[in-house]
Amino acid sequence: MTNSTSPSWPPADRLDRALAVSHAKGRAALGLYLPLGYPTRTASLDALHSMAQSADVLEIGVPHADPVMDGPLIREASAQALAAGFQMHDVFTATSELTASTPAALLVMSYWAPIAQYGIEPFARRLAAAGGAGVLIPDLPPPAAEAWRAAAASAGLHTIPLIQSRASTAQLAAIGASHSGMVYAPATPGLTGSQHPLSPDLPRLVHRLRTTTHLPVAVGIGISTPGQAAQAAAYADAVVVGSAVIRRMRDEPNTPATAADEIARDFAAGVRRARCSAA
Repeated sequence: MTNSTSPSWPPADRLDRALAVSHAKGRAALGLYLPLGYPTRTASLDALHSMAQSADVLEIGVPHADPVMDGPLIREASAQALAAGFQMHDVFTATSELTASTPAALLVMSYWAPIAQYGIEPFARRLAAAGGAGVLIPDLPPPAAEAWRAAAASAGLHTIPLIQSRASTAQLAAIGASHSGMVYAPATPGLTGSQHPLSPDLPRLVHRLRTTTHLPVAVGIGISTPGQAAQAAAYADAVVVGSAVIRRMRDEPNTPATAADEIARDFAAGVRRARCSAA
């Protein structure tokens, strides 16, 4: 994916287009995640711009003090971003800047508390105005779900659900009916940052999701190597990588943007390798 300004289309359509373009090329889309503000605001923006050279989707993480589903790497990165002064308006500024300079679809991953504190409708409106395509809220509480989805739909944003692997067929069908863009399946059980093998049940889960929800399926949480990205890309519509990016940046603290660019290229090659293997 080249780093050029895209044509003007509705923000949510950027995700649909990114998935359609990668599908037409016979490969899964590559999504890359980074908490905004890690290790600093400037360095995170530089890293996101660098990763956009390789990614079809950029997932901007909203740092949160209690990231219940995240492992140590993302917890520490979020804490560092908060300590450096992260504010929610940084998300809209970064989204607008990245939307103007890359055709990658821009998603936001946030826990519910920061969105609720900011205000549901203002958050949705400002993100859409900045060019965001959708939001993933892993701990969206059921009492707030209807209000959030209404605000997101009104603003033209996708609401992307994180799937529980043990969900029933009826539950999956209901999720598919009330969400859009894509669904997000965990590649490994437990917290983010796992370096374990992918779940042996993952191919079956992806198939269930694709046929039951009729939405594209992204696989993330535990994609720690380009080889695992290739493995998941053989059957998923998108592969999302986060902790592995942070790990490389942490290990190369003097050149975090270069480190992010290098690992983005490694994972892009892994996704392409899956296409070659299937050919």
